[in-house]
Amino acid sequence: MNDQTLTKEQREARLQGMGCKRKRVEDIRFTQGKGNYVDDIKLPGMLFGDFVRSSYAHARIKSIDTSKAKALPGVRAVLTAADLKPLNLHYMPTLAGDVAAVLADEKVLFQNQEVAFVVADDRYIAADAIELVDVEYEELPPLIDPWTAMAPDAPLLREDIKDKMDGAHGPRKHYNHIFNWQMGDKDRTDDVFAKAPVTVKEQFLYHRTHPSPLETCQSLASFDKIKGELTLYGTFQAPHVVRTVASLISHIPEHKIHVIAPDIGGGFGNKVGVYPGYVCSIVASIVLGKPVKWVEDRMENLSTTSFARDYHIISELASSEDGRILAMRCYVLADHGAFDACADPSKWPAGFMNICTGSYDIPVAHLEVDGVYTNKASGGVAYRCSFRVTEAVYAIERAVEVLAQKLGMDSADLRLKNFIKREQFPYKAALGWEYDSGDYHLAMNKAMEAVSYRQLRDEQAHKREAFKRGETREIMGIGVSFFTEIVGAGPSKNCDILGIGMFDSCEIRIHPTGSAIARMGTKSQGQGHETTYAQILATELGIPAEDITIEEGNTDTAPYGLGTYGSRSTPTAGAACAMAARKIRAKAQMIAAHLLEVHHNDLEWDIDGFQVKGLPEKHIGMKDIAWASYHQPIPNLEPGLEAVNYYDPPNMTYPFGAYFCVMDIDVDTGIYKIRRFYALDDCGTRINPMIIEGQVHGGLTEAFAVAMGQEIRYDAAGNVMGASFLDFFLPTAVETPHWETDYTETPSPHHPIGAKGVGESPHVGGVPCFSNAVNDAFSFLGTTHINMPHDSWRMWEAAEKLGLHHQAA
Repeated sequence: MNDQTLTKEQREARLQGMGCKRKRVEDIRFTQGKGNYVDDIKLPGMLFGDFVRSSYAHARIKSIDTSKAKALPGVRAVLTAADLKPLNLHYMPTLAGDVAAVLADEKVLFQNQEVAFVVADDRYIAADAIELVDVEYEELPPLIDPWTAMAPDAPLLREDIKDKMDGAHGPRKHYNHIFNWQMGDKDRTDDVFAKAPVTVKEQFLYHRTHPSPLETCQSLASFDKIKGELTLYGTFQAPHVVRTVASLISHIPEHKIHVIAPDIGGGFGNKVGVYPGYVCSIVASIVLGKPVKWVEDRMENLSTTSFARDYHIISELASSEDGRILAMRCYVLADHGAFDACADPSKWPAGFMNICTGSYDIPVAHLEVDGVYTNKASGGVAYRCSFRVTEAVYAIERAVEVLAQKLGMDSADLRLKNFIKREQFPYKAALGWEYDSGDYHLAMNKAMEAVSYRQLRDEQAHKREAFKRGETREIMGIGVSFFTEIVGAGPSKNCDILGIGMFDSCEIRIHPTGSAIARMGTKSQGQGHETTYAQILATELGIPAEDITIEEGNTDTAPYGLGTYGSRSTPTAGAACAMAARKIRAKAQMIAAHLLEVHHNDLEWDIDGFQVKGLPEKHIGMKDIAWASYHQPIPNLEPGLEAVNYYDPPNMTYPFGAYFCVMDIDVDTGIYKIRRFYALDDCGTRINPMIIEGQVHGGLTEAFAVAMGQEIRYDAAGNVMGASFLDFFLPTAVETPHWETDYTETPSPHHPIGAKGVGESPHVGGVPCFSNAVNDAFSFLGTTHINMPHDSWRMWEAAEKLGLHHQAA
């Protein structure tokens, strides 16, 4: 059937472009067990590595005896810091400007830190051998509480930099201090607070948690001594960055390093950084001349790879008596663990924490963040958020609730009173960001109507009276949160990794028969890139999405890109897709003009090809244009249809949303029931509504986990208390609530297709929504804040402190 015999609707439907609920093409191989993960890759002569790890949080290494391990049949090598020192590989650079130990040198600084790397014929021999390595320790006092890190008598942690009082981000105040970062107008803010009729101040803990992806971190290094080439397979969210880091560390020329990230079983920020396992597998392969694979187990993943959060926040708001917010002050003590190894590409040491003014028109603000070292695993990753945005949103959304409580004002009404108005966009926030677009009042009002908000408040008031009369032991909380996220890292003016600007890339080749391949600088870990990128290209190029292959993760074929995290794929690589496609379409228009014998300005785009203006019957499709580009000479044009684009966005993008949670809590048991959770998201142009819904469901499930129980805890000796799924809350379908999703659509004015990104948003907005529901439930009993995580034990404990159990008795 000729294209022109189809209706416009049929031609658009055949493309399966933007806006279509196209099924994920990736799922076919995943659901059939045909995925290709790092641990599926087996190379001839492959060896296996495993780590000897410290049992102490802080100790001096007196000696390491590897003789028994080396004598075990099947063991090929045992590496220690002493072996790496001559190669200058015992420390590696971090993305935050610090250095981190590859293998512990003289001291261990957190429990389960890597001390030695055993390489053996199989992983079972390696596991046996690590038990034979004898390490003699001298235990030292551990530093676990970050509030004591800069005390005069605090234990000295980083002896390697004890005399270095200038850090990567300015002067250090103390030997355990990392940085001090301030933004905003402190004097003006202090002046407003001094004169304001109403002020509130509250301390919030955003506890340490962990992304815990389904697949742990893994690598497989294979060094070819003849060619001098290194091939590295791994669970890398940013393969090109890993290649650059590997070259800097190993001094192998970058063009001789081939990094391949195959299928990845989840990342959530955990797989952005470079870990000792990657470096040790590379060194072992170079030394032994054999491929070396390293696969961590779940306890290693939870206790040693990059954590998230661990921010101790003091938020203050000043307002008028009628609830107009006049100023914000925010202080953060950031616990970075043993090394400053944040996977944070921003120019600032605390990422985008300066979006802590949120969705509100706050005239003046000041933010101060101190980073400190402690005896915990290092890191600080953007666990389903964009570089501390989750902490920033939590800081403002909890503070707004506290202010509403003091004013005796409904918290939704307080938000509506202070929102940035639609006509104020683009909006310059007090702490520097320029928000691109938004209609916050529309979103909030739509959400309030959808959940029958006023009726819920009436119901809550009746239940509180019943509770006071002793007619029920259940309290009802209504959680409200409204967030503005900042994603799309991003503009090189704001973000870089090791000095490399945060652009991203797309290379497109259209084949003679009209199908296409697009190679991207990002790397999917479950986001559905193979589906959505093809939809963008289908709309832009008029080629059916099923005829477009998306390829990522191989640095030999993909153009240089900065990877996937912080919801940057659509805002950056998606834009690169559109811009590269438009280059091709411009050339295709010249070819079409030649074939139709008209001037190219006489043509207009028509879904899947070009037509002569005013003469729709004179039409040529992209398939015919592709064939002609290879088949016949076109004057003044090279053959073929190819293009590449490196997109450095002019600004970040700012998705937003309104979330509501209705929760009932039994004060005698602490057991809670989430009766309803409604999430309205605005991510700009919606590429695939079905994938958006899946992203929202996934993000909300992780938000639920973090708010309601997920935590990496330490005891006073620095022992990790949450290093397995027996102790670390990972919700299943049994615990996970039902999610209601909704949307408004406010395109970004500076993005080529108006898209903003959505993958992180539900986590960013979901966590404060759950926490606000819990705190709202208890608020009428006199509390102002109960720290997360809100598991049943802590809620029972809160009720106990309020004397509610005694009353019941």
